[in-house]
Amino acid sequence: MTTSGPDHVSGLDVAVFRAEAVAPETARFNQQLRERLKDLPGPEAGGGGLPLPPAEPSQRARTIRIAGRDGHELALRVIAPDHPEGVYLHFHGGGFVGGSAAQSDQVLERITRNTGLACIDVDYRLAPTHPHPAAWDDAESAAIWLIENARSEFGTDALAIGGESAGATLAASVLVRLRERRGSTGFQAANLVFGTFDLSMTPSQLLLGADAVPVSTDIIRACTEAVAPRNEQRQDSGLSPLYADLRHLPEALFTVGTLDPFLDDSLFMHVRWVAAGNPAELAVYPGGTHAFTSFPIPLADQANDRIDAFLRRVGRGRPAGQDRASSSVATS
Repeated sequence: MTTSGPDHVSGLDVAVFRAEAVAPETARFNQQLRERLKDLPGPEAGGGGLPLPPAEPSQRARTIRIAGRDGHELALRVIAPDHPEGVYLHFHGGGFVGGSAAQSDQVLERITRNTGLACIDVDYRLAPTHPHPAAWDDAESAAIWLIENARSEFGTDALAIGGESAGATLAASVLVRLRERRGSTGFQAANLVFGTFDLSMTPSQLLLGADAVPVSTDIIRACTEAVAPRNEQRQDSGLSPLYADLRHLPEALFTVGTLDPFLDDSLFMHVRWVAAGNPAELAVYPGGTHAFTSFPIPLADQANDRIDAFLRRVGRGRPAGQDRASSSVATS
């Protein structure tokens, strides 16, 4: 794993991107995943769903319904301990076209158990029925509701935001919207996991995606065309947060694998985040594919442990730079 610290951009170790850096168990799993996927239909035939482990619902999940924009009712799925130390607002992945809040129950159960945070996932509207900006509007509505109600609902106003893939895109975009429209974000930390930060497609989306599993360039294109059908809008800062003014945003952790088509998205966004004056960490995992944190492999355990440690600081009220094992570049 390669990491860079919160207050500066460290040089990445080239070794982490070499084939020999991939652990044997990770390589075996990636080959098994490729075999499982080779006979599945592509996006043009209605396929393209990720072969993730079955989503087991949480027995303690509850739903809060709030008013979104234009009278749209928005469902928030809540998993919380008895006495939360903070609240984590999470947006599920699915390429803006699939998924639901319930699919993240076990992820949020893990985070709640390991951090003491209450967790909220958002059933935002999906493309192509609801293209941009519907999901972005829903994400902002959920964030504003939480900022205004966290103290009364959960007894705390220590807040984190984040998500995976499309969910990370929404989280970053919401932070920019909040700063622009309200003067501050209201969140102390952002957990951004293999996000899609440039919908006009970074080089890795084209190069790594050509032969990637479980998400290929064709799948990426299909999802992008559904949520942002006009090509000229895809570099708009309101859609692709890589192009936004990123000043005055909270501390962030960027997580990505070296075989993820969205590798460049995290590398570029991390640099821009720090260049804008915000603390940020970058964690790069050798052999990690898109969505690798959801699979039963040691690499996922490493990444999820790092994510939990990052989020745990929110409830403890730690400022950027404290409670870290290291802020230097390291490989493992």
